[in-house]
Amino acid sequence: MKVFSSQCSVTSKSAFGVVLCAFLFALCSSAEAQQPAKVPRIGYLAVVSLSSMAARIEPFRQGLREVGYEEGKNIVIEWRSADGNPDRMPTVANELVQLKVDIIVSAGSTATRAAKVATATIPVVMAQDDDPVANGFVASLARPGGNITGLSTLEPEVSGKQVEILKEIIPTISRVAVVHSSTSPKDAKILDEIKRAAGPMKVQLQYVDVLSANDIEPAFHAVTKARAEAILWTVSGSVSRSYQTHVVKLATKNRLPIIYESRGWVENGGLLSYGRNLPDLDRRAATYVDKILKGAKPADLPVEQPTKFELVINLKTARQIGLTIPPNVLARANKVIK
Repeated sequence: MKVFSSQCSVTSKSAFGVVLCAFLFALCSSAEAQQPAKVPRIGYLAVVSLSSMAARIEPFRQGLREVGYEEGKNIVIEWRSADGNPDRMPTVANELVQLKVDIIVSAGSTATRAAKVATATIPVVMAQDDDPVANGFVASLARPGGNITGLSTLEPEVSGKQVEILKEIIPTISRVAVVHSSTSPKDAKILDEIKRAAGPMKVQLQYVDVLSANDIEPAFHAVTKARAEAILWTVSGSVSRSYQTHVVKLATKNRLPIIYESRGWVENGGLLSYGRNLPDLDRRAATYVDKILKGAKPADLPVEQPTKFELVINLKTARQIGLTIPPNVLARANKVIK
């Protein structure tokens, strides 16, 4: 009987140990299950003030919602801007690196370059870039090869189409000023396309280089002195983005028709634009964020190009400079501001 009692005691202790272990395991598993999932942290990097980028930021937010993310709920966005001062970009980019964000979304070439210098490991998604290969951000569009990928706006043939539109609006036009930035990597390709389009139309071209804000007023002086009948504005970078209002006022004052690359100019009082639908690129940038958060590597995600183009016309500005837009051009416009 004593032996039996001893065996029962040992068995009871063993059973108790098993139950206790099971209980502790279940408790630990429950605690682990209750741990909140890590919320992704995205850094958004821009040169110009964020308040001036509403037309781009909202499409990016929309794109995030389309792939299942909502700011403040299951994703955090750290918004950073140099407020129009490119010299501050390295500092602002380093802030995001120090925050250890999961991804940096760059709003343009200057922002992408700052991010590239700041980190070689954090994935960088270009919301838009003129020419990421020429800028040295990716090895090729098909195989980026590093920590940067995203969307390119490089479509030189757009500039040729802009010459055609000016000719449609002003059939007698014979002299067009091309205001450009010779230091831009995309400049040579754009000028080649403009030359090809202008030749058959017998349109003479005048080239005016704008490299800084100080060049803007002298450029208009040179254009009016040469009696150009219209301007094709291809100036890129923060100089162009930060001085839209100034450029538009000078164009209206000198009664010069100008065609720009994006609708933001026209919404700020410019005459017309033809080019990529830039908000659509910002929306599509969110798909890169989603893919990278799910494990994809930037090096393996091809850089995509624009798929949507738009013609935007400001009739109020046309009236101010005494220009009549032909009905066939108005009929093709994606948006007409009255």
